[in-house]
Formats: sequence, structure tokens, C-alpha cells
Amino acid sequence: MKKLSLRTRVVTGAVVVAALGAGTFGAMSASASSPAAPAAAVKADTSNRNLQQTTHLTVAAATKAAQATLDAAKKENQRISVAVVDRNGNTIISLRGDGAGPQSPESAVKKAYTAVSWNAPTSELVKRLEQAPNLKDIPGTLFLGGGAPVQVKGAPVAGIGVAGAPSGDLDEKFAQAGVAALAR
Repeated sequence: MKKLSLRTRVVTGAVVVAALGAGTFGAMSASASSPAAPAAAVKADTSNRNLQQTTHLTVAAATKAAQATLDAAKKENQRISVAVVDRNGNTIISLRGDGAGPQSPESAVKKAYTAVSWNAPTSELVKRLEQAPNLKDIPGTLFLGGGAPVQVKGAPVAGIGVAGAPSGDLDEKFAQAGVAALAR
């Protein structure tokens, strides 16, 4: 390979640096001088049969329901945890009441998930286990009293789960107090 002279190497290096500098400056100038073109707006045709509108609980509404649940339990000197999940079973809010047991937060989430999944109070679902005992094997579910669905026009939009009271009946009573708070 032929060795380049010092002058050739210096000139070649200067040309490369100038080209890189011009390219960088040009790119920066182009992006600074003209704003990016707005992304094309996606328009959804609400009459499109492939689209569906759903109703969701706000964080404020979920918090209101959870607090009403804790208040109802406190009136009866019960130490509980409450969870509110959305239609997809995602936790919106989970509150562990003062003195509630360490297992209660997880149990409350599972009861809420179970109630919204089947759109039924978990006390009713416990009865279904007699005909279909394998239901209890579905991950994330808990078939004990204490879960209540939140419905809009009969469709489930959320679930409220309560755990920690001495019985599932009490847990469910407190969950129903949370559901009732949403109607006020």
C-alpha cells in the first residue's frame, strides 16, 4: 500500500472534519428552523363495529368507595383491607386498614378480581364451586365471601374486595357499602 504524504493526510482529514461539521450543523439547523410535522391524527369512527366504548371507574371514585368501605368496617370495630380493581382486574387502589392482618391486602385484591371477573358477589361464586370445583384453581382468584362487583347497566366495570373481618359475610357487607357509596 502506498504511503500518503503528510500534506495529503492533513487535507483529507480537514475535508472529513468539514463534511461532518457541515452535516451536523445542517441537521441541527433543519430541526431548529422548521417544527416537526404533526403526526397524522387517527380518527376513530364510532360506528365502526371493531371499536367498543367502555366505562371505567376514576381514581377519585375508587378512593371514595374504598374509604366508605373502611368507614363501614370501622363502625363495627373491624380491621380490614380493601381493594378496588378495574374491569380488567388491575388494582386501582388498595388500602390496608389500621390493624388489618398481613394477609388481608392480597386477599382483598383477589376477591375484587374474582367479583369483577364473574360479575357476581363472591359469596354467590362460592356456591358455584360445588358444581365446578376447579374454578378455585384459576390464578388470581379467591372464592370466599367479601367481593362485590360494581356494575353500570348490568355490566361489570370494577370490583371491590374486602378481607380481614371474622367472616366472609362481614367482608361482603363492607364491600357492598363501598358499592353503595358510588351511587351517592
